[in-house]
Amino acid sequence: MQLGETLGLSQSAISRLEKRGPSGTYDMALLGRAAAHLHISASLVGLAGTPSGSVAVERREFLGIGAAAAVTPVLAVIPVQPETGQPAALRLGTASYRRLDGSTPSRDLADAVRGHIQLIDRLSAGRDRPQLAAVRSEALAFAGWLSWDMGDHGSARSSYGHAIKAARAAQNSLLAAYQLGSLAQFEAHAGNSPQALSLAGRARTILADPPAIADAWLTSVEALAHAAGGDRDRADQALTHSRKVALRLGREETPPWPWVFTFDESKVSAARVACGARLGLADWVLSADTAALATGHEKQRALLMLDIAAGHLAAGRVDGAFAIADRALDIGLTYRSGRIVDRACGLRRTLTTTTPPRVVREFDDRLHDVYL
Repeated sequence: MQLGETLGLSQSAISRLEKRGPSGTYDMALLGRAAAHLHISASLVGLAGTPSGSVAVERREFLGIGAAAAVTPVLAVIPVQPETGQPAALRLGTASYRRLDGSTPSRDLADAVRGHIQLIDRLSAGRDRPQLAAVRSEALAFAGWLSWDMGDHGSARSSYGHAIKAARAAQNSLLAAYQLGSLAQFEAHAGNSPQALSLAGRARTILADPPAIADAWLTSVEALAHAAGGDRDRADQALTHSRKVALRLGREETPPWPWVFTFDESKVSAARVACGARLGLADWVLSADTAALATGHEKQRALLMLDIAAGHLAAGRVDGAFAIADRALDIGLTYRSGRIVDRACGLRRTLTTTTPPRVVREFDDRLHDVYL
């Protein structure tokens, strides 16, 4: 409302301005007044010139004025960093690529993100600039995420490892812990329980006083690692602790950077479904309100569907399990997601029978024809 009064625009006009795509045209004077009112750098709204000093960017305003692109649910917020100039512009580039992740095959994004990282490297070469190191860490972690989605685990590990090193160069313990936790999450999903638990433990050791979201998230990662190792009791204990901490988090509270997502009870429920799928516990999977958990973009929903399919398979519902898995595989093939296809193959391996029903035989035929 205050922005509209400052610019002399109605609230509906402000909403149209926020939703306008990046190819839209803007009145330069209008953008200048908006930047001044929001206390953000003029360069972030596409204008030349950067005010002196270091200004924190309000997240919602960064989204609406600076980016003006559709946001996937995993990117509910844009992390705040007191940056202007090159670091701010480069971080905005990473955020823009993240938004595309929900609607674009990772293979189509990977080359652009690699070029983005190369640009960061050239701009930071020979300079001791912690801000650029932090920007590089974020971009490398996203490259790791893309490699993971493509099923390239070697490149994913390499990118996450470089992201951790860059976070240390940035002299930011919270960022380093986040990147260690991200690699731990990857290893837990890959079934490597000891590595995941070790990485999560290292993340905790560098956080003297972790924010609640860090504790809740890391504990959910540890739960998945315990599940990957077949330890139901410790997975349950970790999930209980994660839920207890998540309930204390305010739903409207802005997560501290470098978290780019909120963490609430529904995230713990989703983690429990994932743990139940890996432990073969139908009650953990099927007792959840899976419809409420089916948020996020299609690739995320496909992975949830495969976890649900695992629950049905554990309950002996073979036809239902592979009917769900078939729909998830459709999404995986549409987005050429190696991670989804690998998870579908893993589900199939859990069914051992010499006389599979027709729905399974048809699923096998689809898997045999997969060429990503």
